[in-house]
Amino acid sequence: MLMPKRMKYRKLQRWRFKGEAHRGNKVVFGDYGLMALEPKLITNRQIEATRRTITRTLKRQGNIWITVFPDVPYTKKPAETRQGNGKGNVEYYVAKVLPGKILFEISGVPEEVAQQAFWLAGQKLPIATKLVKRETL
Repeated sequence: MLMPKRMKYRKLQRWRFKGEAHRGNKVVFGDYGLMALEPKLITNRQIEATRRTITRTLKRQGNIWITVFPDVPYTKKPAETRQGNGKGNVEYYVAKVLPGKILFEISGVPEEVAQQAFWLAGQKLPIATKLVKRETL
């Protein structure tokens, strides 16, 4: 399970989703990337399911880079609990994803294989995604 090793604070305040990703919005490591088109919180389970799907589709050829990490704790209060009595316990960890963020990158495979892998991977995520190629400068 993906989760941070150390954290300065156990629980964080809520956040806002505004704008587009300015960091991590280019394909850096691989040849093809899976870009997010919507803002959303992505859980550690969704990231792991997506990674397994890509790995199986590539059949152990090529390289995979995961460029998102679930480092934000998500808290929930128990069901049928009255208000007050403090903040709920940490249930799981999420990654904040803004539009334009590259989630996964792959290299060493043909474009058709990358397209198939990222299409299947996109089915595991709660957001719309698209395949992007590396920009050659």
